[in-house]
Parts: sequence; structure tokens; C-alpha cells
Amino acid sequence: MKTRVLLIVFLLVISDSFGQDYRFKKVSKEELLQKEHPVDSDANAAILYREVKTEFQYSEDSGWYLVTDYFERIKIYNKGGFDRANLTIDLYKGAGEDNLKGLRGYTYYIDSKGKMKSMKLQKEGIFTQETTKYLTQTKVTMPDLREGCIVEYKYTINSPFIFNIDEFRLQENIPVDKVSIVFRSPEYFQYKTHQRGWVPYNVETTTKERTMTISNTARDSDMRMKTSMHDVNFKEQTHEINLDGVSALKEEPYAGNINNYTTALQFELSYVDIPGGGIKTYSTTWEDVSKSIYKVDSFGPELERSNYFAKDIDELLTGANSPQERVGRIFFYVLNKMNWNNYTGYYTNEGVRSAYKKGIGNVADINLMLVSMLRYANIEANPVLVSTKSHGMPLFPTINGFNYVIAAVEFPEGTLLLDATNKHADLGVLKPEIINGKGRVLRENGQSSWISLRSMISAVKSSMLSLEINSDLSLKGKANNRFTGNYAFQYRSIFKNLNNDAQRKKIEESTNQTELSHLKFENLNVLGEPVALEYNFESFDYIEEVAGKLYFSPLVFLANNENPFKPETREYPIDFGFPMKDRYIVNVTLPEGYVVESIPEDVVYNLGENTGSYRYLISQIGDRLQLSVEFSINQSFIAAEEYGNLKKFFELCIAKEKEKVVLSKA
Repeated sequence: MKTRVLLIVFLLVISDSFGQDYRFKKVSKEELLQKEHPVDSDANAAILYREVKTEFQYSEDSGWYLVTDYFERIKIYNKGGFDRANLTIDLYKGAGEDNLKGLRGYTYYIDSKGKMKSMKLQKEGIFTQETTKYLTQTKVTMPDLREGCIVEYKYTINSPFIFNIDEFRLQENIPVDKVSIVFRSPEYFQYKTHQRGWVPYNVETTTKERTMTISNTARDSDMRMKTSMHDVNFKEQTHEINLDGVSALKEEPYAGNINNYTTALQFELSYVDIPGGGIKTYSTTWEDVSKSIYKVDSFGPELERSNYFAKDIDELLTGANSPQERVGRIFFYVLNKMNWNNYTGYYTNEGVRSAYKKGIGNVADINLMLVSMLRYANIEANPVLVSTKSHGMPLFPTINGFNYVIAAVEFPEGTLLLDATNKHADLGVLKPEIINGKGRVLRENGQSSWISLRSMISAVKSSMLSLEINSDLSLKGKANNRFTGNYAFQYRSIFKNLNNDAQRKKIEESTNQTELSHLKFENLNVLGEPVALEYNFESFDYIEEVAGKLYFSPLVFLANNENPFKPETREYPIDFGFPMKDRYIVNVTLPEGYVVESIPEDVVYNLGENTGSYRYLISQIGDRLQLSVEFSINQSFIAAEEYGNLKKFFELCIAKEKEKVVLSKA
């Protein structure tokens, strides 16, 4: 009910605001003078208008192809919205290629004299980058950005890829005031629609007659080439969406890939029925998709090559008897030898042989090579197709649903996932960008199946603190920390390339500016080993004296002080990325002249049957207090229906960690 009321208010405010002219180069002064969004005052930018129109055209040379016109007008409220002025246009190639046409853009603003000005997009603001042999990106940076400006651009893409239609996005992480989508297709091409997201919308479908003039070039009776024109009449189906006041999809803690919940529409080609050609169906299964990918020269055949590495792997595996040891040696060998060129894709670019010789390649070059080496070593290994978070999750079986590939090793006790492109990675640790739902395992026998990309092994953080309370109420101590799994990956990613001083300052930020000294890392550069961190610390902020009594939380800077889950309700799941276990042991030496008056009670909280748990145990042993805390999240993906329980669980844990030990004078 709350969401509906907000949506109605949004629509009323938008409809009562200034009257927009939704035509290119018709930006109004009223739009430019708008200081903040009328409904979402926190928005850094807003899409004032988005229009996407797609229709089919026909040429003698190319046959049927898609023509899509894009137009967007964006209001930039402050510097935080400047990135919305950057545009990336993906152009695919393969059996044919996308063509970009008519790219134009303007930046509009009010000058110091109160007059409207515009700056045209120039060639120096446009550059092209070939990311893979199947994808080229045109990147656009709009000129003369400033707070309060408006940018708009339009362009057309002619595409031969009528089988894979890019999704139509109706929602973003900024407000969308108005969006218009039109998709027209001849009666010969029948598509299914797939809706996603929580914002309700209707797809209006109509059918009408269309006449298209088609040219035909052939030899006449005198054997001369002659072009004739004739009209073709057919029925055309139109799908149309007009939506006003789409609220921003807000980032929330532990949302995982929020793009998976964005309101959008996708079209799936069901069948083609061209007169004289018979009906050809295109609705496929994931098995069909997997098999077709495996047959491509730059995928399946690349897995069969082994002679280029055989000698090196034979030497590498000398003395390695167990499968686990062979997997470890091969993984770290590839990880150290190969360098990723930052290009994604599940088809090889260089080819595994060439990439191995050069020591560099794209994701497929490296990870298909890894699979091939593991198979050579008699390990049951297979490639896993993955869609990165920025690529989204496919709603139906399609070859374009994936853009990454990793390796899976199947042991009796479970499946180990490997990605040899990441120099900070360890066995079984994936970078967050590719932990996106499920991947598709492709096996040698042609079968395929889904597999969860979430780690089954908990990341463990172990911290031991020794504290002393001095007479001046300062707190001094020493911390010893140990990190495994994804925690170790995070620490390597953040701290590996920092000098000692930068490392110290960064950790001081996370310990509430506690002063640190004698900081020392171990194994930051040694994969396969836990990352260790020790340091001394001192602080005046954790002991409070009231009426001669001392109050303090024994967890000091290790305590969680704020619940990340604030809203009362939540529409999408909670995704921690990986299971985790945090263990703390704190030893507090009591100050001379004080005795313990009270300590927090021991507690144990459980979240669900085996979703998570929390244990807080504290006791006095002579002149010391000893605290043991263990916090665990065993299931890294939690359904939205469980949000209320999770929120309460965190509230209880945080409240417990805020409780004070009370010391009174002896």
C-alpha cells in the first residue's frame, strides 16, 4: 500500500510540473531551472524522457534487419550525477554486425546572464573500443557538464541480429519521469514477451497493415542487370509501453546484483513463418544453447588442444599424487603464468595456444586453457558459463545470456569453482562481479546443468585482542587477525599494493580512528595461505567514567554499531555473496583498584534452522575478563520473505555488542 501511495504522488507531481516538449533539441528553460527532482530530492540526476523505437526493415543485400532509434534526455542536478552523462553503446558482430548511425548530442545550461546555451557533442567526445572480436563499444562523453545542466542524445542502430533483442529497460537507479517503448514486428516473426521487476506496467499490443517497398535486382531477357521495385503488404504487430513516474531502484545493503530486479521487458523469438519457407521454431532450451556454444571453433575445439602445454604440465605434476594437489598446482601455474587483458567473453580471442605462448588473453583464453590442463591431468573439469553482474541475468534461454566462463572441478565432496584471471584469487574464491546467481556447466558428453556460483565454504575472520585499561582511561592493546577465503581475497585486493603507512591509515578508518602502530601483514602475496594481520593500538574513546565507575564495551572497535538493514520492508533478496564466520576473543586486564560490578549476560541467537547464529559468552578469570563472540551467516542468499527475521537478528546482535561492562572502585 505504501509503495502504491508513493507512486500515485509521484505521478501527480510529475503531471503537474512544467510541460515538457519531448522532441530532440526542445529542452525548456523550466527544465533547466529545476534545482532538484520534485519527488526524489536525493536524486543526483533523473531521466526526463527515454524513447526507444524498434522496427523491421528489409534490403535485398541483407534481408530482414532491425532498426532501433534511441533518444534520451537527462537532468543533472549535481556533480554526483555527472556519470549519467557518459554513454556506452554496445555493437555486436559475428554473422553480420551492428551499425551505429546518426549519433548526435547536446549539453544545455543557463549561463551567468540567465540565458539558455547549448554545446554540441564533438568528435573528440566519441571514441570506439574493441573489447572482444564479437563486441565493439562506442563510448560518449558529453561536453561542458555543470550542475543543473541537461544532456540529451539520439542515435540509431541497424542490426542483423533479429534473434536476440536487447532488453528494454524501464527503470534505473535514478528516477525515470517518462519512458516510451515501441517494438514493431512483421507477422512473419513471432515473439514472446518476458516482464521483470516490481513496477507494474501494461504492454499494449495492436496489429495493422503495413506496406513496404522492396527492390529486386535481376538480369532481364537481354542479360542486363535491372532493378525493379514492388510493394509487399503484411500485417505488423506493435508492442507499446508508456510509463510515467518510475521511481529509482534504490541500492540497499547486500543487494547483490540490483540490476536483476530492475523493471524491464525482453522479447524472445518464438518462430519465423515466411511465405514459402515453412515454419521454423526458435524457442530453445538451455541444453540447446549450451550445445551450440560448445560446437563453436573458439570454444569446444579449444578444450581439445593439449600438445602446446603437455610437457610443461607433465613436469609440473611430478610427485603430485592426489587430485586435490594436481588441481592446486595447475590452478596456481595458470594464475601466475597468464595475464588477463580485461576482456570478457566465453569465446577465445587469441586462441589458447597463442595466449599460452604470449602469456596474455581474455577470460576464455585463460579459463578454457585451465579446464583443458585439468582434464589432461585426469581431473573431472568443465567450463561454466557465467553472466557478470553488469551483464544481468537472462530471463530465457539465449546465447547472449552469458559473457564470462570459469572452470568447475567436481570432487566427491562438492564442486570447486576456479577463475584464473584474478591475481588475488585463491582456490574456490570468485570475485564479486561474477557471483551472480547461477552458472551453466557444460560437460563433455553434451549435457549441461545449473550450478550455484556462491561459495559453499565460509570465509573466516578470527581476531584476538588483548586489552589493558590505564589510569588515564586510555585503552592499549594488541590485535592478531587471520582471514581466509573471500575475506583473504578482500584484504589482498585492498592492501596488496599499498605501502605500510597507507595500510595503517586505511585500517585506522575501520577502527574508528584508533591509533595503530607496529602494523604487519603476512601472506598478502602468498596465495593458498590465510592473510594474517597484527598491530598494536591505543585509544581514549572507549572508556567512559561516570560517578567513579568505568563503562566500556569489551568488543571496542570490533563491535557493530549500526544495523545495515533499516527499512521495515524489502522487495528483493539479501545477498551476502558468500557464507561467513566471524570469531572474536577479547582478553581485558582489569585496571588496578577496580572490581567488576556487572557484565553482560551470555546469549545465543539463532536465525532460522541453519541460516545464521550468534553467540556471546563472557566471564571473569582472576583479574581478567574473557569474551568470546561468534557470528555466522551460513546461507549467503536469503529470500525477501525472511527480511523481517534477519533485521531483528541484526538488531539483537548489535544491541548485545553495545552492552557495557561496569567496573567500580574496590
